Amino acid sequence: MEKAEINYVLDQLKSGDITEYHVPKQEFLAFRQVLVAREDFKHFRGIAERGGDVIYQYLEHPRS
Repeated sequence: MEKAEINYVLDQLKSGDITEYHVPKQEFLAFRQVLVAREDFKHFRGIAERGGDVIYQYLEHPRS
């Protein structure tokens, strides 16, 4: 997954176009690298699943 694709998905989460996004274990490191570089990083919540996959959601209020 490319950086532009990841930012597109994160922007869709932020705008509410999608409510959650499933990231497979193989793409997690690339996805997270782009995510932590964003200013709104604290608004995203990652929910770990069994097997190493993660579901990301966007929160109205940043997590602490």
